[in-house]
Amino acid sequence: MRTKITEMFGIEYPIICGAMMWLCTPKLCAAISNAGGMGNLTAGNYPTEEELRNAINETRKLTDKPFMVNVTILPSVHIGPEQHKMYLRVCAEEKVAGLEISGAPIDKACGPEYVEMLKKANVKMFHKVGSVRHAVHAIKAGYDGIYAAGIEEGGHPLSDDVSTMVLTPRIVEAVDAPVVTVGGIANGKTMGAALMLGAQGVMMATRFVATQECEVHENIKKELVARQEYETSLICKTIGLQGRAIHNKVVEEVLEMETRGCGLEELIPKIAGTRVKEAWETGNIDIAPMMMGQSVGLVNDIPTCKELVTRFAEEAKAQLSTVQGML
Repeated sequence: MRTKITEMFGIEYPIICGAMMWLCTPKLCAAISNAGGMGNLTAGNYPTEEELRNAINETRKLTDKPFMVNVTILPSVHIGPEQHKMYLRVCAEEKVAGLEISGAPIDKACGPEYVEMLKKANVKMFHKVGSVRHAVHAIKAGYDGIYAAGIEEGGHPLSDDVSTMVLTPRIVEAVDAPVVTVGGIANGKTMGAALMLGAQGVMMATRFVATQECEVHENIKKELVARQEYETSLICKTIGLQGRAIHNKVVEEVLEMETRGCGLEELIPKIAGTRVKEAWETGNIDIAPMMMGQSVGLVNDIPTCKELVTRFAEEAKAQLSTVQGML
């Protein structure tokens, strides 16, 4: 498959893994890149400069293919502005292939000099956005591409609540840069649909959790296979940190607390990253918000990354051929 994304990074398929706290580690990242897609190493997993460099080097030992690094610039208990700047500097010095930036744009959060630093290092910058206005700003600031993230996505979709079906073509029309569709992508048919909407690639995270290489408890993988598309909820809307998670006991508790007007300080014990890490390790599906998208309804097996990426590409080609045949 040839798109602007495959040409930009020299990869076989325009299939990119999205950031996942605790799960986007060297093993999963390398497996996806080796499969012909684009793996993701989530910087937030690594609190120090040494740990991030070690993770990048470990990934490079496992694959000679390009991969992304995610830096999420959102309010956090453990990660502050100086750490965000450190992540960007390390990625520039290590000359990683690309950056997925979530939350605030680099120029506003860290300063335009960090955009220039990354451009000089030839690190391709993609901003994950949920609106046309944010996409336009990112390209003006010097980013190389856009991740158009619809409300269907897991994690933290923008509170504009625009769907992938509408957002992708709107952003494609608004910017002169490659656009990657995020949200609702979990099989080759949805990938084919994104390409029909004008995207140059797709990004997904939920689907990569249910793979053999993902280092998460088997109970979690089996839970994803069992869940349906309507079994997610939007939480933390009242505190300006909207997130989509699979519906479970702790999500019910968070929603109930929000109806009572509880603020961030009261909610943190329920949504803390340490609880999420414990859930991933123990397989207890009710102790933390599992930030997954509506695409969970399309997850029905637990293949290897190679099997999944290859299947995606074949399904997308078949779907596009079917549509062409209709004409």
